[in-house]
Amino acid sequence: MAHDTDSFDFIVLGAGSGGMAAARRAARHGAKVVLIEARKLGGTCVNTGCVPKKVMFNAANIAEFLQDAASYGFRVDRGKFDWAGLCARRDAYVSRLTSIYEYNLAKEGVELILGRGRVIPGGVEVGGRTLRAAHVLIATGGYPHVPEIPGAQLGVTSNGFFELRDLPKQAAVIGAGYIGVELAGILRSLGSRVSVFSRHHEVLPRFDVMLREQLGERMLEAGIELHRSQVVKRLSRVQDGLLKVTTEAGTEHDGFDVAVWAVGRAPASSGIGLDTLGVKFDAKGFIETDTFQNTNVPGVYAVGDVTGRLPLTPVAIAAGRRLADRLFGGEPDAQLDYENVPTVVFSHPPLATVGLSEFEAGERFGVSQVKVFSSRYTSLYHGVTERKPKSAVKLVTVGPEQRVVGLHAIGIGSDELVQGFAVALRLGATKRDFDRTVAVHPTAAEELVTLR
Repeated sequence: MAHDTDSFDFIVLGAGSGGMAAARRAARHGAKVVLIEARKLGGTCVNTGCVPKKVMFNAANIAEFLQDAASYGFRVDRGKFDWAGLCARRDAYVSRLTSIYEYNLAKEGVELILGRGRVIPGGVEVGGRTLRAAHVLIATGGYPHVPEIPGAQLGVTSNGFFELRDLPKQAAVIGAGYIGVELAGILRSLGSRVSVFSRHHEVLPRFDVMLREQLGERMLEAGIELHRSQVVKRLSRVQDGLLKVTTEAGTEHDGFDVAVWAVGRAPASSGIGLDTLGVKFDAKGFIETDTFQNTNVPGVYAVGDVTGRLPLTPVAIAAGRRLADRLFGGEPDAQLDYENVPTVVFSHPPLATVGLSEFEAGERFGVSQVKVFSSRYTSLYHGVTERKPKSAVKLVTVGPEQRVVGLHAIGIGSDELVQGFAVALRLGATKRDFDRTVAVHPTAAEELVTLR
């Protein structure tokens, strides 16, 4: 049986943030584009990541506001929390977003194929069709990693978290990276008893030491149990149907309704023909790319989580758009600068960071060139509440001019203040520039321009 053959300018494998952005930008430049997706439009961010996560984060914030309401003169009965109702509204919102994406693709002339594509020389095979193009982009993203230990299947991943239809009474979160601390904070604020198991001594091991220490303190204050330097070696179900967690140290912890795996993500790079094509991977299976998102195979590119480079939605979007600008927009030097990318962890409280940690600055410039300015304070919001969690900020500077190369904040408002300060770092701002900026009072952001 003969297969249909179609010619395009650009074939994009994966309709997540990076693939969608690249496809739409290329189409705007006049390219003939086809976008292939095996699951749902929007990828991880829209379906099982930032969007539904932020909805749950907002709900957890409201729970905390209700806890503080009496301190502000309100007599509020917190009442019963409707987890199922929230999840239904969250899922309806996500569904509406995917419909909008489909509409926008059609409006911009991008052909959408729902199916699992396989890369071949000069194109992609999908659903009995052979598609040809000089340029093929791999934007297949990643998926939650689950370790190969006894009983691992009894736990759920971050994907499964969004399928829970009841608020767990007691939850084990295995992993203390950004996904782990976010889900732990959400569950605890909404009323679950939460235990976090971390193979490291501190949470968020790749973040600045101030953020690690401060968040760990806030989590303990919130009533989260932190099991530090504990590697889980087994999940099992006990007689009452609940889960038991056994660690390599021999400790046992039971009574859990749910165990959530949050031990990292793996690239969705296998089974799509890349190995046959000769595309190079690193030791963990991430696709190796240069600064222009080129793989080692001419005409094949990769962006987003499948590359392992800063797995953040805005990074994938920016990289995809720069690539499309380079290939079809007459901008041969277009590429994404991966320096000074801001990010937020929607933990409780939220934290934000841009640039280098104190340790990274010392490694890059020499410890003698680094000067740090920091402060711990109580947000005005908590001036009248019974809860008194501390907020904190830090600037990392280098050289005699004290150029700011790192900015870190934790506490109320941190998630919103970092975007503007990221612009300042990109422009090469110094501590003196911060000092000469008039503060907005009373805010969290003013703490960063009043440090001494």
